[in-house]
Amino acid sequence: MAEDGEEKLLATVQHIVQTLGSSDTMTEDILKVFSNYDGRLSLDKIYAARGAVAAAAGGGGGGGGGGERSMPASPPLPPPPAAAVPGSSARPPVTSMERTVRTLDRQISQFVTMDRLIWADSGDADAFLEAVDDLIGTVQELDAAGTNRMLLDRADELLSRCMARLEDEFRALIERPDEAAPSAPGGFASDGSDDEEFYGGADGYGDEPIPIAKPVTDYDVVIDALSPGSIANVHQISRRMVDAGFGRECAEAYAAARRGFVDESVARLGVRPRTAEEVHASPWEELEFDIARWIPAFNMVFRILIPSERRLCDRVFDGLAPFGDLAFIAAVRTQALQLISFGDAISSSSRSPERLFRVVDMYEAVRDILPDLDPVFSDPYSAALRAEVSAVCNTLGSSIKGIFMELENLIRRDPARVATPGGGIHPITRYVMNYLRAACGSRQTLEEVMEGDLGAGGRASAAVDPDRPTSSLAVHIAWIMDVLHKNLDTKSKIYRDPSLACIFLMNNGKYIIQKVNDSELGVLLGDDWIKQLSTRVRRWSMDYQRSTWGKVTTVLQIGGSGVGALPAKAMLQKLRMFNTYFEEIYAVQSEWVVADDQLRMDVRAAVEDSVMPAYAALINRLKSAPETGRDLYIKYTPEDVEAHIQHLFEGAAK
Repeated sequence: MAEDGEEKLLATVQHIVQTLGSSDTMTEDILKVFSNYDGRLSLDKIYAARGAVAAAAGGGGGGGGGGERSMPASPPLPPPPAAAVPGSSARPPVTSMERTVRTLDRQISQFVTMDRLIWADSGDADAFLEAVDDLIGTVQELDAAGTNRMLLDRADELLSRCMARLEDEFRALIERPDEAAPSAPGGFASDGSDDEEFYGGADGYGDEPIPIAKPVTDYDVVIDALSPGSIANVHQISRRMVDAGFGRECAEAYAAARRGFVDESVARLGVRPRTAEEVHASPWEELEFDIARWIPAFNMVFRILIPSERRLCDRVFDGLAPFGDLAFIAAVRTQALQLISFGDAISSSSRSPERLFRVVDMYEAVRDILPDLDPVFSDPYSAALRAEVSAVCNTLGSSIKGIFMELENLIRRDPARVATPGGGIHPITRYVMNYLRAACGSRQTLEEVMEGDLGAGGRASAAVDPDRPTSSLAVHIAWIMDVLHKNLDTKSKIYRDPSLACIFLMNNGKYIIQKVNDSELGVLLGDDWIKQLSTRVRRWSMDYQRSTWGKVTTVLQIGGSGVGALPAKAMLQKLRMFNTYFEEIYAVQSEWVVADDQLRMDVRAAVEDSVMPAYAALINRLKSAPETGRDLYIKYTPEDVEAHIQHLFEGAAK
């Protein structure tokens, strides 16, 4: 029954061909359609049945076969692709080549119509690859002969079907490898622990949350995403597709298959895609959190994920350049550019001084990987991505320079409106000095940035001498210090009392010297700069002595004894004036502040040196004077004056 049904099916096909095949080309197309539609209608069966019908029509006469009416003869088959023409040169036997294509069609059709993976059975895979090799050779031979375009088109169509199925097998072997890949330590695979963070869902990674991988510090890791057996299988497929002229399609299939793994790996690192507009509109606290995740993610992607993808791609496309390079860059480019674009967005956002330290961290992360990228991005197709990484490093460096410029502007704009109580250290002084002191923790990096753009090797083109006080960073910081001094000088003019203005300048100058001496600012600014500022502090101290205690020491001058000596009454007047001056000074300046202990001791000692000898001499002269010696009232003994001086500059709180 089955054979009878097949014969009827073939007869029906012949009738359709007879009815619709008005030309050789149309007949050939109809035959191809039926051959692709049903495995029982392979080309060799159709041609065999067609030949039987033609023989019966030609050899049976007008009414042979017992009077039965024969069917009209079918249209003739298309001419053989390389039929021998009398008198022409010898060519490959047409019937043999056509028979080969038919045989390959029959063999390959049973594989391409399978509803399971061909590579699920190694025997099937080997047989399929052998048939594909034969077909590729046949197509190349037909193409070289160039004499039977119709047969070549038929073989090309069969080859396209093969390549489509090979592409499906190729992607399946990559996306669903037989053996699971080992997880990178602390890397991209989740260990299912309860304390994992999750990320995703509404943010564009699907409905299921994606666990965030724990950070790692050892980047000497390679991810083997496919087993050696799987790599061998996909390499066999890629080689056939390249040989058949489908290398670009193979590269695209590889990239599509691997891109999902790359995307999920980056998502596990907790990095979400953000536009430049979103970055610019986000508060700094939120960006700090994003940067804290971006830095380890950037290292993981460019130190582990991308090199591992390069290694896998080189093995899959071994000897098949440039398609391996095309596949590699297509698989990793999107996520790499996402990370790079975040760095660009941070670089072009606000250059507020508090952003310096995070931007320096980003700069160092990018700079440090640049030398390692050369072997990974060595081909022409990925060189542009290497250039993008280098460019974002330079833009981060420019951002660092811009932040320093903004610090200068911030100091200049700081208003001189309200005087610091007691002449103490101004907040701008504390901010700037602590800021610069912290910044010098990255002095080598800052030196590198200030010296100029990065060279090809990922470092500044000129070697940086870290102890050179005339380096670009040293000059820049010295300039910032000059801007600060001018700002403080302006602020000192707010004080109506010149003595308090001197105390203010002394306090801030001494604080600056302390911060410079106990940090690397001292190396950058140099000894000469420190000596100059110390000299200014001493000058402010002397100015204070003159403006505050000059009139006091003048009052205490009593001249020598003997002829022309000051009378007792005049000396008593001087004592009363001293008491008045001293009480006024003490009442005010005991609430003033000298923040540094040593400076406070030095200022008090200078006051004692100028006041105490003259005061003690006055008291002794009065005690020895006959007019006052017995009834002399001394409100402040020298010891009292000295004790009061020791309570100066302790501040209002004390």
